[in-house]
Amino acid sequence: MVRPSIFYYHSLRRSFRGFFFIPTTLALLTSLLILFYVYSTSNISTHHHHHHQHQSSLHFKSPSSFSTVSSSNPHLTLILPNNASDSNKSLTSQLGDDGRGPQSQRGLPPQFSSKGSGEFENNNDVYHDRDIFLEDYKEMNRSFKIYVYPHREDDPFANVLLPVESEPGGNYASESYFKKVLMKSHFITKDPVEADLFFLPFSIARLRHDRRVGVGGIKDFIRDYIQNIIHKYPYWNRTGGADHFYVACHSIGRSAMEKAPDVTFNAIQVVCSSSYFLTGYIAHKDTCLPQIWPRQGNPPNLISSKRKQLAFFAGGVNSPVRVKLLETWKNDSEIFVHHGRLKTPYADELLGSKFCLHVKGFEVNTARIGDSLYYGCVPVIIANYYDLPFADVLNWKSFSVIVTTLDIPLLKKILKGISSDEYLMLQSNVLKVRKHFQWHSPPHDFDAFYMVMYELWLRRSSVKNSFGEIL
Repeated sequence: MVRPSIFYYHSLRRSFRGFFFIPTTLALLTSLLILFYVYSTSNISTHHHHHHQHQSSLHFKSPSSFSTVSSSNPHLTLILPNNASDSNKSLTSQLGDDGRGPQSQRGLPPQFSSKGSGEFENNNDVYHDRDIFLEDYKEMNRSFKIYVYPHREDDPFANVLLPVESEPGGNYASESYFKKVLMKSHFITKDPVEADLFFLPFSIARLRHDRRVGVGGIKDFIRDYIQNIIHKYPYWNRTGGADHFYVACHSIGRSAMEKAPDVTFNAIQVVCSSSYFLTGYIAHKDTCLPQIWPRQGNPPNLISSKRKQLAFFAGGVNSPVRVKLLETWKNDSEIFVHHGRLKTPYADELLGSKFCLHVKGFEVNTARIGDSLYYGCVPVIIANYYDLPFADVLNWKSFSVIVTTLDIPLLKKILKGISSDEYLMLQSNVLKVRKHFQWHSPPHDFDAFYMVMYELWLRRSSVKNSFGEIL
């Protein structure tokens, strides 16, 4: 047998070297190309981001494509396309020129920095994005549909399912107002196939006063009602109740679902007691119903110079937070806190105070925010974990002061740290947003009813189910 020569071995080694050299070189080149691509695209993205931010900081208008709606504030402009519809312009005028138009507040520096320990921040924009809100609001009015589960007029519990005929009153009137206005609105459909959401029309306010049910029997009633809905109709089963909602203002509304866990975890809960710290309320799925005392007529306009008192609170001492507030400020000459019956009219105290304190009681919610806004008083919110009403739309820091319960001893320092100009801006924004915290029958554009409807519209499913025949 002929043995291979040494030349053969050298040739073989060179061929193996060449074999391994080629993929190694290709891998190196590929890595270099990837690094170059990442670097170049990063620069492009960064350049685009800075360019976008630069444009956002300017009131850029192209004469050929935009027209400007004049603003009451000379530094603010609303930019609309020339072909904007009359209805959109009408909505804009009703909302008021109190935003920056299509520019978003996100990513822009605030006009005022925080003062003391309070979360005071004001960029003079009461909406997170006013332009998007207007566009979505118009679409909601055009297309949003709700199916209400029907019942016979001779149903033994028709009184807790039918909307009230008289004008609702009291601290928990919001639930009744919403139901009464909804049932007469253009949002209602009798065709479940075109419905975006399904309304469970039981009234917690009516159930708690019904002698056959009472507070103790509400949980059983809700459980039985949901079971009836599940077995009688196909709609709940298609989504597990995710496209269903109910409305309740009294705090019993949340605990009423304890024997119907699918409602708590799947359905949309529109409740006044909207604390995302407690079990039973799921932020972003559920939403806050503002607790508003019903009032007739237009709200008063008292200029800030007539408000001599720094801050005001009156109410029952039914929580540790209120006890702490009373103990800290009960003898103060500038912050007036009171428990029990007032010697002066409640409205006069609200009208004479610069700031009005919303302090947590049994629940995070009270009617005091609505009271403050109605009387033009800047609300100071002292209630941790409060999912504030219409927080998806409104920039609360532009018209209120938010402090933690631990900062009650620093309250005067925080409020006095707000300059006169800052306060005037806060109070001016209060007057802009209070239209959203009023009930009307029939409803007015952008009032509490339409704002709750908008929150529901945001939570609707983007895909509708086809149900077939009603069972």
